[in-house]
Amino acid sequence: MRKHYTGLIERYKDRLPISESTRIISIGEGNTPLIQLENIPKLINKDVEIFVKYEGLNPTGSFKDRGMTMAITKAVEEGGQAVICASTGNTSASAAAYAVRAGITAFVLIPEGKIALGKLAQTLMYGAKIIQIKDNFDAGMRLVKEIVDHAPVTIVNSINPFRIDGQKTAAFEIIDELGDAPDYHCLPVGNAGNITAYWKGYKEYSTDSDNLPAVTEKRPVMCGYQAAGAAPFISGAMIDNPETVATAIRIGHPQSWDYAWAAQKESGGWFDCFTDDKILAAQKMLASHEGIFCEPASAASLAGALKDIASGKIPEGSRIVCTLTGNGLKDPDVAITQCADDQPVAVEATLDSVKRAILDQM
Repeated sequence: MRKHYTGLIERYKDRLPISESTRIISIGEGNTPLIQLENIPKLINKDVEIFVKYEGLNPTGSFKDRGMTMAITKAVEEGGQAVICASTGNTSASAAAYAVRAGITAFVLIPEGKIALGKLAQTLMYGAKIIQIKDNFDAGMRLVKEIVDHAPVTIVNSINPFRIDGQKTAAFEIIDELGDAPDYHCLPVGNAGNITAYWKGYKEYSTDSDNLPAVTEKRPVMCGYQAAGAAPFISGAMIDNPETVATAIRIGHPQSWDYAWAAQKESGGWFDCFTDDKILAAQKMLASHEGIFCEPASAASLAGALKDIASGKIPEGSRIVCTLTGNGLKDPDVAITQCADDQPVAVEATLDSVKRAILDQM
């Protein structure tokens, strides 16, 4: 029986570096919802279209699966038996899942005590070999780049070019669904692989390449947003000891530094940053007004879009896409803490008690 692939490599194989003989390692990633916000534009009273690309519905709950399907596929094609990554959580979960799918080993370096519970649980369940280091992500990334000279492992962080190739397909999907590129694309920025990949995707879909016709001539303005405690693109230099509740972007030494600056400059875009309070407020706003639950780092994209719409930097009449990088269930502790004033009401198990509880809260 012929194997049926449903993932992004099969969909965009003509635009990806694979051959007919390539064994595709897929868990059905990609094809994530592009959801138009209905209530928030009314709330801010602005004539804009805001869409969110909800990457939290990938198989392991984050955008990392887009790149990982390509990175693991190519590692296996080249004869690799083990992969390694440094991670704040999402990459480790994705690498572990795709490695076990491929039948190879995943080693992950994570900062001790600084990984969200949901992400750690995933990585453990997938059976990765976890190494906790007494330092942050940036130290882990430095070690990963060194270890490949001493052990037969393939790096699957975003410095792996096949990761970027996989992640660029999100831009393809957006254009396919909207019929054109948006005017503005807003993203959270940590290691900066995602803004790099989206810009690569938009450029490739608007340029004749490899005998494939351009799908559109339009390219969006790329807007990258960071947490104030982890904002090297705002300071213009790498920073040590980054700190933010948005763990997925708690990175002070982005590996795609030059590529991200190029995306910003070539597109006419910008970088900005927000306090943790502002990021968490955007996360709660998205959940309570639109029914979309994303991890804290994801909400930096919406926080940025709303600020720039309010200031007029993003003008009315614009079509905006915000990337939501991960599912809110990745970091349940932060979500529960945010809802301290909305705890469940405890009543007796009687009709009268339940009725009274309902009427009191209407």
